[in-house]
Amino acid sequence: MFFTIPTLLTWARIVAIPLIVGVFYLPISDPMRNLIATVLFVVTALTDWLDGYLARRLNQTSAFGAFLDPVADKFLVCASLLVLVHLDRCNALLALVIIGREIAISSLREWMAQIGASKSVAVHMLGKWKTTMQMVAIPFLLFDGSLFGLIDTRLWGTWLLVVAAVLTIWSMVYYLQKAIPEIRAKAK
Repeated sequence: MFFTIPTLLTWARIVAIPLIVGVFYLPISDPMRNLIATVLFVVTALTDWLDGYLARRLNQTSAFGAFLDPVADKFLVCASLLVLVHLDRCNALLALVIIGREIAISSLREWMAQIGASKSVAVHMLGKWKTTMQMVAIPFLLFDGSLFGLIDTRLWGTWLLVVAAVLTIWSMVYYLQKAIPEIRAKAK
């Protein structure tokens, strides 16, 4: 099921990453860059929900899709955070915490799968909350302006990213706590 509609939507998320990054190199005004990048990110992030919904609805779930979906999310978040650090809209330490956790937990999941204990590090609600916070914070920071004349998106995006970083650490600790007994049992 390499070319199902849900999998193609996931691939589209990966293809959109250079477009989001590339917007900041266009010879247009900063507000227009910010708006285009924000819209691209939001539309791309929404495909994460849509591809999962369609996979279940159309009975097109697959092991490949289950693998590719979180990879696409991680690429999207990490690339966007790097852009935001470059634009000085995101603290490098926050980005490092989030990106570092993604690498660590992905590696942990890979290892747990190799030892036959992948269920112990299955996706938990903390991870979903973390992802939601990231997917709201990042477009606020990409927009970097006043939304409806009421919302300072940089301020709100920064605070939401701090919450995402806290959830990032919390979920990492949760996954590690779940994995350690399995690791100990396999080490014996």
